[in-house]
Amino acid sequence: MCGIAGVMTANGHTPQPEIVGHMQAAIAHRGPDGFGRLTRGDTDLLHLRLAIVDLQTGDQPIFGALDDREYGTALIGNGEIYNNPDLRRAMSATPFRTHSDCEPPVFLYEQEGPGFADRLRGMYALAIHDVGAGRLVLARDPFGIKQLYYTQTDDFFAFASEPQALLAAGFGDTTPDPLRTAELLQLKFTTGAATIYPGISRVLPGETLVIERARIVSRHRSTALPQGGPKPIPHAEALRRIDEVLLETVTAHLQSDVPYGLFLSGGIDSAALLALMTRATGQRIQALTVGWAGAEGVDETAEALRLAAAQNAQCERIEMSEADFWNLAPRIAACIDDPTADAAILPSWMLGQASRAAGLKVALCGEGGDEMFGGYARYRKQRAPLRWITRKPRSGGVFGLSIPGLDGWRDGIAAIETHTEGRSPLQQAQFVDCQEWLPNDLLIKLDRCLMAHGVEGRTPFLDPVLAHFAFTLPDAEKAGFQYGKLLLREWLAKAFPEAGAWAKKQGFKPPVGGWIAQRGEALARQIAAQPGIAALVPAPLVHATIASAAENPQRAWSLLYYALWHSAHVLGLNSEGPIDEVLEEAAKAA
Repeated sequence: MCGIAGVMTANGHTPQPEIVGHMQAAIAHRGPDGFGRLTRGDTDLLHLRLAIVDLQTGDQPIFGALDDREYGTALIGNGEIYNNPDLRRAMSATPFRTHSDCEPPVFLYEQEGPGFADRLRGMYALAIHDVGAGRLVLARDPFGIKQLYYTQTDDFFAFASEPQALLAAGFGDTTPDPLRTAELLQLKFTTGAATIYPGISRVLPGETLVIERARIVSRHRSTALPQGGPKPIPHAEALRRIDEVLLETVTAHLQSDVPYGLFLSGGIDSAALLALMTRATGQRIQALTVGWAGAEGVDETAEALRLAAAQNAQCERIEMSEADFWNLAPRIAACIDDPTADAAILPSWMLGQASRAAGLKVALCGEGGDEMFGGYARYRKQRAPLRWITRKPRSGGVFGLSIPGLDGWRDGIAAIETHTEGRSPLQQAQFVDCQEWLPNDLLIKLDRCLMAHGVEGRTPFLDPVLAHFAFTLPDAEKAGFQYGKLLLREWLAKAFPEAGAWAKKQGFKPPVGGWIAQRGEALARQIAAQPGIAALVPAPLVHATIASAAENPQRAWSLLYYALWHSAHVLGLNSEGPIDEVLEEAAKAA
């Protein structure tokens, strides 16, 4: 896991070195273990390394058949290629010079051209400079686990792992786009290629871009999910196959030359990973779990510790207190430059901090289990006869109609819903989540909160091999009227009986409503005076929202989060202080 950035000029001249220098300073946290820079012709590339695989010879850029800084095809990458061993065996005649998992892709590109990424199994954001063809190629993994952003001007094409690197170099505009702001408040995330920053776009999940003379000349996109509807499979065969696929996938995701661990909740996804990691390695797994001090939030740490003991794992409980919330929330909101108003960023950041302190540079996480195996209540509602009496998922919005001017907030979701033909209603809901919710909320949260501490998050449930099995399962193997993830639960009940496979899903919910309610009117005044909020939300509505924080915590958190995010990324204020100090400074900037 690393940080990458680069720039190509339209006139063929060498980019000014300070452009990439500004980008480097903005994302220095992503690469504490090494630095690589390649400037040649019209292109300047930057790689900041978090060393996970091939600690000795894995520095980047990595070159292709011609090992030459001036003329060789060069790759810089962020991520992990899990089929690296298989690719090396299949390319036995290739003159590999390192053990890096990012080396086969550059040779694949030389052999197959821009379609090279279709051969990769992993999470990645890659940039390849083909100096002979005068071409820059960007590729992102099909699930969008690793983010990649770009901007085009008349003079430049620039890209980076985080938007704040592009902004630091003078690209893009920090004035929030109104449509994306509406999406953020109503959905908790923004959709599609356009970000909240005008002029900065996302490379879409599974997309490969070819750039020549600072212009995109072609696009190719592959999907993470197989085409078509559910496929019939005998139940006994499905149980056999899920065991086989889960074990193989988790084993592939354990490739690492540094210590790794697991983020463990009391839920079935992380319990499944714990059992599989223990089985795959035969070793004692190191786990981390997070709970809340003196609050009534959903706290599954007692269950997590019980599960760890049942698997002989070492599990450390991390505690987030109300004081942590008030002191750290501005810093946490600031690290999510591509914003998501998901309160789970708070415990995720704490887990990243604890991982770093424990010496764990890699952590396996349960993201994707619900989306692959049908865990959400909105999936159950897509089964007949419930689908005829329920609204489409994400129809209401966090604020409903209470905030005027949030027009068009569901347009991005509606556009994706038009591309679900040939799939069952349940698969359609899964597909929409995999296209938007996962890459633009959960995976941004995971990347930023962990990379803020130099920790790599891995998501075994988001794997193409597993997806081709799970997504095509019959609906009846995924969701019933009472439970989701039916097949996964049945497998877990046999593989790890102590896990409580049929317990109700609780979720990863910090008690933000109760914490916010503690400061009531004083906090409401500060939020209402913050310039970003004042321009969007009437002050009486801010006060009413904060007053009802205990009953509707997401609304209250969305307003507070946007105020903190806006203060950091639009006003450019320091986010190191507590919430009240940051908001007071923002009010002065009005």
